[in-house]
Amino acid sequence: MNTQDLSARLDDLETRYAFQEETIRQLDEVLRAQATELDRLNAQLKTVREQLKETLAPEAPPEEQVPPHY
Repeated sequence: MNTQDLSARLDDLETRYAFQEETIRQLDEVLRAQATELDRLNAQLKTVREQLKETLAPEAPPEEQVPPHY
């Protein structure tokens, strides 16, 4: 291999590395956003469950009460 071939291969590798770094950075941003959204949705679900328990308390009419096996 001559110097030009090695230089071309090195340039190609550097270019690929730069694109991979950018792709990884973008994927990390998306993953962090999804984790934040998942935390938010879990908090909302917890709130809804608590509200449902309050709504279906023992003093609620029998047709609205949650059976014991739930």
